[in-house]
Amino acid sequence: MVNGKCDCGKVSFQVEEVRDTVTVCHCSQCRRTSGHVWASTHAPYEKVSFTADEGLTWYSSSDFAKRGFFKFCGSSLFYLMNNEEGIAIAAGCLNEPTNLHIGKHIFVKDKGDYYEITDGAPQIQRF
Repeated sequence: MVNGKCDCGKVSFQVEEVRDTVTVCHCSQCRRTSGHVWASTHAPYEKVSFTADEGLTWYSSSDFAKRGFFKFCGSSLFYLMNNEEGIAIAAGCLNEPTNLHIGKHIFVKDKGDYYEITDGAPQIQRF
């Protein structure tokens, strides 16, 4: 069982199992909503159970997806495609040890000009 929570702990959840890789997204929208890059793992939505979710808010960030965040502490927690059964879960909100590793970088063409990607993981220019 994998456990996660927002910064203040008022949103908490359990997931039976998550993908063991993290996708790092460098698109401008992810950079704006997270403050740098969006790093997430993935799980089937039906495998996520909330132990507390008062204040969890969903924002339709595009025609095809929405983002879940906690409206009080501001933690960015989830990314949910409208036509997908899985959910992206922010790697940083999971309790350690996560045993995760970076699997790939996406939207590298849009990355910020203030950093380099040097970890050796595959870099995909778009998605």
